[in-house]
Amino acid sequence: MVPDNVKPGEEFQVYAGSRIVRVRCPVDSKPGQFLQITVPVDPNESKNGGGPGMMGLSDLPPDSENVTKIPNQTLAPGEQPAYMVRIPEGVRGGTQFPVTINGQQLMVTCPNMARPGMSVRIVPPPPPTDNGISNRGSQGGPGRAPHLLKNPNKHRDDKTQMFEVVVPKGVKPGHPFALMAGGVRVLVTCPKNASAGQKIRFHLPSELVNRTNDVSNNPIAKIKLSYDKDGWSRTIRATDMKFQWTRFDEKGDVDTRTRFDMDRSAYVLKIDFYGNENDRMRTGKCSLVTPDKGVVDSKIKSVTGTDLVSYSDIAEAQTKTYEDKIQWFQDTCAQLCVEWNEGHMRMNVRRDFLLSDSMEAVMSLSRKDLRKVWRFEFIGEAGIDAGGLAREWFELVTEEIFDPDMGLWQTSATNQMCMQINPASGISCPDDH
Repeated sequence: MVPDNVKPGEEFQVYAGSRIVRVRCPVDSKPGQFLQITVPVDPNESKNGGGPGMMGLSDLPPDSENVTKIPNQTLAPGEQPAYMVRIPEGVRGGTQFPVTINGQQLMVTCPNMARPGMSVRIVPPPPPTDNGISNRGSQGGPGRAPHLLKNPNKHRDDKTQMFEVVVPKGVKPGHPFALMAGGVRVLVTCPKNASAGQKIRFHLPSELVNRTNDVSNNPIAKIKLSYDKDGWSRTIRATDMKFQWTRFDEKGDVDTRTRFDMDRSAYVLKIDFYGNENDRMRTGKCSLVTPDKGVVDSKIKSVTGTDLVSYSDIAEAQTKTYEDKIQWFQDTCAQLCVEWNEGHMRMNVRRDFLLSDSMEAVMSLSRKDLRKVWRFEFIGEAGIDAGGLAREWFELVTEEIFDPDMGLWQTSATNQMCMQINPASGISCPDDH
């Protein structure tokens, strides 16, 4: 991936297999885009290094010019030494820039209060080794487990952990493969510049990986197994932590076949919102897509932008009883409401024109207003809404909307206690249908 602050035509360093190589950014590329490069075979790769994927100390490229090792450090066993890194010109706070330390290509994030010419202290992660990788099970099988790496630069507010895993045999660049983390299948995509047998790194949420891998003692893992149907299982993508349905074959590998099969193929509903954002309403379309294109978020943001529901909350909710799930859902929805002292809405409606007045009032509200407390007043009637008028309004509006004479809904042909959309509702109510 082209690092930040690299302009077309400029060079940057990348870690390719066992070597550090320099890459020139193409004129039609920009930071954040992925490039596919071809590195010639090094005839000396097997010398001084003990085999592919290893490098001797004499083969390590020099550290970057803006990197200085802090002298006279007292280190505990296994502890990595610290370095001072000078921030290059043109780097702003919050952006990243590459450095090379001990043969590793690292991305350093410039602190928000720092500026070019200043130095920041970092502790690089240990260089990758061939030890500690656990690939239990068959090729792509569900027993594969990543190796946890200690990241000394991890911020205390960072709720993720870094992992390293060997790309399984048979996995092609750009293709996904599955890992087991905390009894949950995690979907990892092989980078386009990697291949089978190489090591890649990725991050996972701490609440996910801190769970036990023992399915027999993990209620969440047991619930996950109940989602399996015809080879399909709910997975979570390591790239963006979104839920996705994935089909696995008999060996436990990700089924990458794209040709339609009556017994194996499936489709999911996907909502695409249009870009014309407005404060009152979001518009979009609903379509059937293949499961890899229909993903959903594993977290929900609150009104203030903070995480209201995380993956950990969703996982824990799965183990609750039905009654507790209802209570958890209601408590979570209540947190979306705007506090009374931050504003509330007053609805003035006429009883004789209840539905039309109510529709106009509700449709005029912004999305934030919809989360406020509503108070109602029937025009021409005395009364203060302390909860009773709101209850009456909801009952009357619900009865009128579901009245079959309105033409919007009709009684189900198979169950008289259920309602279904009237296919002719567009004719009955053509306005704002």
